[in-house]
Amino acid sequence: MTVAQYAALGETEDGYTELVNGRLIMSPSPLRNHVAAGVNLVVQLVEQIPDDFEVLYDIDVNLELAPPGKPGYVRRPDLVVARRSAGRRQNAEGGLIRASEVVLAVEVLSPSSRQTDYRAKRDEYAWAGIPFYWIIDLDEPVSLAPMHLAGEFGYQEAPAETRVYEAVEPFPLKIQIDRLTH
Repeated sequence: MTVAQYAALGETEDGYTELVNGRLIMSPSPLRNHVAAGVNLVVQLVEQIPDDFEVLYDIDVNLELAPPGKPGYVRRPDLVVARRSAGRRQNAEGGLIRASEVVLAVEVLSPSSRQTDYRAKRDEYAWAGIPFYWIIDLDEPVSLAPMHLAGEFGYQEAPAETRVYEAVEPFPLKIQIDRLTH
């Protein structure tokens, strides 16, 4: 399946879908604690990101890993921070948010997603050129593992933080990790 064919499917009723090398992958909807952590992170990010960026929750991203007309890749990170111009482009042209418009992708681990988030998505997001990737682990102690692109080597992972994560890039921000699950 191509990215255009995937986009034409529209919304699904139960769970969500992703496209991996042209194959449709179905996943169950996340549990309450997963959703709550994502929403709490959105609240913290919205107050801190520059005006030319926006936080998008549970949205399809065309990873742009295949040419149009070829089997494609579409992932749905738990949230992304993208340039506001991406939303304006999408409203005008249709299609999906593109990996080249995303500066940060975030995945909140679920018991069934741990390997996918740490291995497959980590590689795919790096290949797609998304500059920053965070993985939030809800197992105690709750942690945020920040990663940034390091050229041809993919993502370089910094030590996971369990209390407060402070970043300089892609813009200055401070995340209260202990507030993600409360």
